[in-house]
Amino acid sequence: MPYPEGHKFKVRGKIIESAAQAFRTNGIRDISVPFIMKGAGLTHGGFYSHFDNKEQLVAEACRYAISDTISFLQEVADQENKGPKINAVIDYYLSTQHRDRTEMGCILPALSSEISRASDEIRQVFTNELERMIDFISDVGKIDKAKGSILLSTMVGTLVLARSVNDSKLSNNLLTAGKQHAKELIKS
Repeated sequence: MPYPEGHKFKVRGKIIESAAQAFRTNGIRDISVPFIMKGAGLTHGGFYSHFDNKEQLVAEACRYAISDTISFLQEVADQENKGPKINAVIDYYLSTQHRDRTEMGCILPALSSEISRASDEIRQVFTNELERMIDFISDVGKIDKAKGSILLSTMVGTLVLARSVNDSKLSNNLLTAGKQHAKELIKS
């Protein structure tokens, strides 16, 4: 019996979503194709009917993860009624919820150090996606790209440090200080 129309597209999407979740949590190097396929509810034998190699999947997962993050942060911004929409984005990005839910969070803090050692193809995709994120932050903040770059760098760096320490009080203090500084950047 043939598969229904769009089946292969849906399966590919499940694989990309599983990969994005796994990479957000554990990075690229430590995640195997069988692990990703299992997370998608599939056997690893079908992987190569969807992707040429793991590198192609990494590229697709980066694109998916940034689109997912931008969509979610746009919803956060759209719900802000009292102050600047960028403040709502900053508050969520530097929240304990975002810090603790790596599997659903922004892929930038999860992969930045690892991507610096990846192939040029992967680095180009990551560069393009980083630029999309800077554009999004700049648009929501109604700031130029230079300031958007500084703001995003501050937010990503703060989140990396807050996730890295094993002292919850220090981690929370980093998030609080990061929020404060990020909001000051917008005012200046």
